[in-house]
Amino acid sequence: MSEVQIRPARPGDEAGAYHVCLKTGNFGADGEPFYREDPEALGRVFVGPYLAFEPEFSLILEDAAGVCGYALAALDSRQFFARYEAEWRPRLCASHPEPSGDPAGWTRVQQVYSWYHHPDYYCPEPYERYPSHLHIDLLERAQGRGFGRRMMEDVMDRLRRKGSPGAHLGVFQANTRAMGFYKALGFSELVRVGSGAEACVYFGRTFAP
Repeated sequence: MSEVQIRPARPGDEAGAYHVCLKTGNFGADGEPFYREDPEALGRVFVGPYLAFEPEFSLILEDAAGVCGYALAALDSRQFFARYEAEWRPRLCASHPEPSGDPAGWTRVQQVYSWYHHPDYYCPEPYERYPSHLHIDLLERAQGRGFGRRMMEDVMDRLRRKGSPGAHLGVFQANTRAMGFYKALGFSELVRVGSGAEACVYFGRTFAP
């Protein structure tokens, strides 16, 4: 494969997409040093259920070295989270016990395991304007080349054609580069939840009919 291609996700992409999630898992920077004990911890939340439940809205970026990015979306966030709760989360909780002790002393992996047991299903209001949600990550070698914009526009067009009026997404406040990217795509800040570096900023964008 000599060129970078954007394609629909297909069975077998899980490992490559989980790796992208890992390598961008430190507020957009390389998360591998923090997740060596379980490199798939983040991917089980932020990648796996989308590939399984929303393949129509899952795009993969691939070059000669393999999967180097993805753009994922859920058409109806509340329906997606209901399915995640019923079909996905029970397996996570069964195989990864909830951490104990003082959360201030938890490793990053333990923090993610706590998310398995206490998921965040927050959706910004007005929900009727932004029922879909999006998630994108690209490895460093694929960044700054326009692929992220193309993938986001493709996914948003897919959502629009399925009747979605708009979408939201969340980003950690510490990931300032991502926030600039979303603003450039026409997203506007809706609300901030939490405090400090891990505060989550939610953006929304409506789709033209």
